[in-house]
Order: sequence, then C-alpha cells, then structure tokens
Amino acid sequence: MPEGDAVWRTARRLHTALAGELVEGSDLRVPALATADLSGRRTLEVVPRGKHLLHRMEDDLTLHSHLRMEGSWRVHPVGRRRALGARHTVRALVWTGARVAVGDSLGMLDLVRTSEEHRVVGHLGPDLLDPGYDAALALRNVLADPARTVTEALLDQRNVAGMGTIFTAEPLFVHGINPWTPVGEVGAEVVAEVLSTARHLLVLSCRTGRTTVTGRADVNADDAWVHGRMGLPCKRCGTTVRLAPIGQQPRERVMFYCPTCQGGRAPGDDGARQTPLGHGRSRYA
Repeated sequence: MPEGDAVWRTARRLHTALAGELVEGSDLRVPALATADLSGRRTLEVVPRGKHLLHRMEDDLTLHSHLRMEGSWRVHPVGRRRALGARHTVRALVWTGARVAVGDSLGMLDLVRTSEEHRVVGHLGPDLLDPGYDAALALRNVLADPARTVTEALLDQRNVAGMGTIFTAEPLFVHGINPWTPVGEVGAEVVAEVLSTARHLLVLSCRTGRTTVTGRADVNADDAWVHGRMGLPCKRCGTTVRLAPIGQQPRERVMFYCPTCQGGRAPGDDGARQTPLGHGRSRYA
C-alpha cells in the first residue's frame, strides 16, 4: 500500500496539473457515482490526508479517494483520454481542456461536501506530513493500549496517519526495537523518538521525490535498512534480515527485522531459511 510520502507526491502532481483549472468532464466508474458530473467546477486544490486524497472543487465538493494496495492517479494529455479510459481497471477520469487525471484500481472513491470531509477522514489521527502535526496527541494515541505491539499501534491510522510498513519497520530498526514488543514496554520517550524519526524520513522522501531511508544518493541503490531485505545480510551486523507476520486478521501485516539488532526473533519465527525477494537488492548488501 502506498505510504504517506507516495500519497503526498500524488496529491502534488494532481494539484500542479488541475488547481485553478475548469473541469470539462468526468467519468466516475463506481455504482454510487455513475451519474455524477463534475464539469463546470474549478479545482481549488488537491491535498493528502494520511493515505487519503482530497480533490477539492468549487461548490463545496470534494472527490475523495484512497489508493489501497494497487491504486494510482496519473496525469496525461487530454487527447489520450479515450485510450486510457478503455482500461477495465480505471475507476475515475477527470479532465480539463489540457489534461486528464486517471484514477486506476482505486480502493475508495466518494463524493462528499468539503465542509463534511470528516465523514471520510475524521477517524484519522494526526498526519505526520501535516505542517500542523500534533506530536503530543499522536504519542497519546499510540500509547493508549499498552499491551498492543508497538508495530500495530504505529500502523493504526486512527492513532497516527501516514505510516505504513516501510516507515514503521525502518524507524524501529534505527532505534533497535523489536517490532513485537508491547508499546507500553517501549515507553513514551522512545515511542516519541520513533515517531519523530518516521516523520523525518517521510519529509525527506517528499523532498527527494522518492522513498528514501538510508539517504543514499543513487536512485538504484538499496535505500532501506530492513524493509524488503528478507534473506539478505543486515547492513549493521551481517545477520540475515527476516520477515514474519504481525497482528491479527483482518489487519495482519508482515514485518521485516534484524533478529540481532532488534532483540531476537519474532514469536513463531522458527528460523528457517528465507529466500531473498527478487528485487535485485543483494548487489548492494
């Protein structure tokens, strides 16, 4: 699932292309919006809220979307609209006289009054990429259930918005925390540091235009400490990075971690050999 930095970049791309422009037509391909017509309104702005996108238009109207696992928004010359719209996975097209925004494989698509956006994003905790980010509230939210694993508490968008598995696994590694540790045992001071690191990495990724963690300049480099590095040696200690499930269904995730740098193997991890993912990263280990 795209994380906060990717959603931020998507919002910026859409805002740059559409803000101030008159919408000449739309095609929203979900049953509830099949007859909706956005034409005749100007786009005011497109902004991110955690992992959600809010396309605000005149007349107090917002097109809300969520990318889920496979979704994307792309901007193309308007002349390509018919060809792009022929794809069966397209869920939304919004076009001006010059450009068309294509929403493909979107997980959520809604129209709400801008004044009532709380209906779709009001459940979210403080957004790590919000200039007005409330660090104290985020910390209180994450610590609210001391018995919950620190990973589950950080990934819960109701606690803090914008973190996914990348920006959870990497700060936990940086601070040497086992992902299966109850958040109450981690403690407020360390959790605050983890959140601060996550925010720093998200902001850095927005500024560089790509998801970045280690800070390597080469865009083809293995820019992660543990995420995606199952079966490869840890860059700190050389121990093999491992992958294990965490949480309960339907919110079960998988987490990458180093057993040596992060205090031991995950519960239920039998230590069996894990094959590296086929992403070509081993040459950078």
